[in-house]
Amino acid sequence: RREGVGEAAASGRLGRSCSGCSWTRSWTMDAADKGGALNGDRTLSTPSDSRPQTEAEHSLCPGEEMWDRTRYGRSSKKREETSPSTADKLDSSTKKRDQMSPKRREQVEKSPRKNKTHRKVGHRQAHFLHGPSPDTHFGPKASILQNSTSIMHIQDPTSQRLTWDKPPTNVLVIKKVKDEALLEPFKELCSFLIEEKHLVVFVEKKVVDDAALAKDANFEPIRQQLSPFREGYDELSGCIDLIICLGGDGTLLYASSLFQTSVPPVMAFHLGSLGFLTPFKFESYRTEVTNVIEGDARIILRSRLKVKVVKELKTAGVERQYQVQDNGLAPKSHVDNEAGKVFMQVLHVLNEVVVDRGPSSYLSNVDLYLDGRLITSVQGDGVIVSTPTGSTAYAAAAGASMMHPNVPAIMITPICPHSLSFRPIVVPAGMELKIMLSPDTRNAAWVSFDGRRRQEIQHTDSITVTTSCYPVPSICCYDLVYDWFESLAECLHWNVRKKQSRFEEITDSSDTEC
Repeated sequence: RREGVGEAAASGRLGRSCSGCSWTRSWTMDAADKGGALNGDRTLSTPSDSRPQTEAEHSLCPGEEMWDRTRYGRSSKKREETSPSTADKLDSSTKKRDQMSPKRREQVEKSPRKNKTHRKVGHRQAHFLHGPSPDTHFGPKASILQNSTSIMHIQDPTSQRLTWDKPPTNVLVIKKVKDEALLEPFKELCSFLIEEKHLVVFVEKKVVDDAALAKDANFEPIRQQLSPFREGYDELSGCIDLIICLGGDGTLLYASSLFQTSVPPVMAFHLGSLGFLTPFKFESYRTEVTNVIEGDARIILRSRLKVKVVKELKTAGVERQYQVQDNGLAPKSHVDNEAGKVFMQVLHVLNEVVVDRGPSSYLSNVDLYLDGRLITSVQGDGVIVSTPTGSTAYAAAAGASMMHPNVPAIMITPICPHSLSFRPIVVPAGMELKIMLSPDTRNAAWVSFDGRRRQEIQHTDSITVTTSCYPVPSICCYDLVYDWFESLAECLHWNVRKKQSRFEEITDSSDTEC
């Protein structure tokens, strides 16, 4: 492309249209010196305005700035701030290059020593949790083909803050069941939300009907104002503005299972046994809840897995009956008469999908496909497909690494594989994983979703796993980085050991002799 730039420069004018805006940039070359692209007076104009604009009237758009970085290895602002001696060197090198023959110029451009400026492209980027935007130009002539599928806009996770289009009115409170110690915090929170914040509070019906709450005469007026719901019978999507969890990590997983599409913001208080996903302390619930209602909070988007189970018609009836008894509502299904299959309900899970050998004493033999291509067969007790959030759960116990929830990935972890070389792997979040039993396996397998809805998988069944487009917006106590490392230290005692003592002062000179 530099030959084309040189020809345009030799003609006395060089023009370029920026792909990021409507500006057209042009340089009027000095008639006495047509050799350098940096020399001459610079003017800026638009198609709708023929009046030339000076440099001070127009700031570079991102597209022009990237073009400058790619062309010269630095931004135009940096070029303008260079010293006179550096500018003279740049002009001299530009003249020498343009005076070369086309063949010699091509040899110089291919030389790695002459292209040091290209190594600097894209290195000066602002701090971004997902890393800097990669440079799409490689060397003097190579670049990535620009197309619509290669464009991806990612918001900086450190700048994700909660905002309300309208003030929240409906709050879902989830309390850990069978825990008498949570009754008083539950009553305090409900009274605060109804009497002071004037919100509508939704609670599970079995919690409202709890005999311990019914005995409290002082809480009875508040209990009568609670809106009960039953899982599997009452649809909550579209009517809940905020979720508040009282308990451990199980309450957050349960809240995720209630919303199979868009999930409201979740605020979790640590009142359980582990509490890795519950960063808030209940002692300051009034201040924390008020801040969240006013929109003063950071959020972290915890990705979920979209799981689809495909079964044969002869086994689908048994599974449907099993799920009716378990959840109170039969899942939606789609029957494909031609293929003789039934597509079971699509589930969105927060932690992991586990395929194991169940009660059988034989090894499970499971085939794994990535984007339709067989990658390996798992021979062992099973396999775990987890999100970054689930990497600190069952996957961590099976020997997997722990990933920050903002890492866009899917983790595949074998359970007790009968192989010394089968290590857990991490694949991009956009890949589709398919799990099927191997044709020569001796027994069936069982699958569970976040530890629930456990069902049997036969030889002809399949499980498809992809990243869901409905994450769980979890509200942070401090920020998404500090909360995660605080949970690692407090809940899992990550890297905890006794400190190594330093050496005592050496007083005997004989210890230092050779």
